[in-house]
Amino acid sequence: MQLTLSTFPSPYPVRLEGHLERPSRGLWLIKWLLVIPHAVILMFLWMGFAISALAAFVVILFTGRYPRALFDYNVGVMRWSWRVRFYSFAANGTDRYPPFSLEDVPDYPARLEIDYPEHQRRGWSLIGWWLAGIPQYIVAGVFIGGGGVAGWTASTRSWGGATWMGLISLLVFFAVLVLLVRGQYPRSIFDFVLGLNRWVMRVMAYAALMTPEYPPFRVDAGESDPAGTLTVGRTETQPTVSAAEPRPWGPGRIVGLALSSLGCLIAAGLIAAGGTGIALDQSARNPQGYLMTPTGTFSTGTYALVSASYRGGGSGDWFVMREILGKVRIQAQSAHPLFVGIASERAVNAYLATTAYAHGSRFETPSSDFRVHQGGAPSALPASQTFWAASATGSGTQTLTWTPSQGNWRIVVMNADAASGVSADVSVGATIPHLLTIAVAALGGGILLLMVSVGGVVMSVRRAR
Repeated sequence: MQLTLSTFPSPYPVRLEGHLERPSRGLWLIKWLLVIPHAVILMFLWMGFAISALAAFVVILFTGRYPRALFDYNVGVMRWSWRVRFYSFAANGTDRYPPFSLEDVPDYPARLEIDYPEHQRRGWSLIGWWLAGIPQYIVAGVFIGGGGVAGWTASTRSWGGATWMGLISLLVFFAVLVLLVRGQYPRSIFDFVLGLNRWVMRVMAYAALMTPEYPPFRVDAGESDPAGTLTVGRTETQPTVSAAEPRPWGPGRIVGLALSSLGCLIAAGLIAAGGTGIALDQSARNPQGYLMTPTGTFSTGTYALVSASYRGGGSGDWFVMREILGKVRIQAQSAHPLFVGIASERAVNAYLATTAYAHGSRFETPSSDFRVHQGGAPSALPASQTFWAASATGSGTQTLTWTPSQGNWRIVVMNADAASGVSADVSVGATIPHLLTIAVAALGGGILLLMVSVGGVVMSVRRAR
């Protein structure tokens, strides 16, 4: 008996292909502009994709079946995205403009098909999907790039992150440089890039629960998928339309789904904002009814700490600001006698014109990021000036209360004796008298918008009866 080992890899239910069509030397330089219409539409379609995958997750968890309408939609989004990526910077394999369609286009050089899974394990989506997929997600992230690591930096009190170019984009960039110089696309790079894209699409389908089969750790390079060239089976006779056949994805249906998806995101933001507002109104007010920011320590070696200009704008803007904020309270504490005042921007600038002071672009700006205005000591004590709209001076905690009015205003913190070296713990707050009303309205409006938007998503992806 003679045993033979097959050299062909086992087929995977996600099949991707792309055929090189001699792209021009320089068109890739402006393809980023040409794909903007696709990018805008796909942004909304991928919002719907995320909602669809989440809904499928719940259904699979209890029934073990992926709703066919959601599956067809998700395949369409991935198929559309692959055509755009193949045309642009994931392959640059053709100059034929990609069609605006979720359906398969047999004569386009980039195609994608995914076999529908008839049955899946009910509990698999809860554990196996994310836990087993972690290595694949890391590898795919290296291939596509564009990700990043974000975190809160305590020293700057801001979010920061890092992004990187993926291996696919890097290889395509080298390939188009060769294309620009020699007029020929390196075939070896193209085949390898197709293999990397094939890997990424398999992982994406697995992540969206569109197949329970674990993606293989291999790069199947080349134009055609190892499972074979994609074909579209058509008969010469007129096809019969069954009750289970899904509707075609026309422009109206696509736009409806995109708008419904956007409505879901807006509704989620309104619900989160409304819930947060209610929680703050009911639990975060101090005994005097103010909502205060966390106390921050600010210091400078100059003679004054000055805030950015708070602009009240026109006659209508300050009225709105006053109605929303109510009364404003500033609390400052220092080991030395302190002065805290608020005055018009013009008056503050005139008083400190020849004085060394530090100011930030916003109230939360850390001391290390203050901009220093060069100068000397102030010509007079701050408390002796008469232009302050509100002020407080003395030892211990100083509290300033002010009702917003029209104009541009600045907060000033100085030592009471106008000496250099100011250091104070500062907190700012407001009564915001209508917070509960605004929060309840946002919560109710968000719930209503969510119901309407979910209904729009369901209507967009439902199958014809």
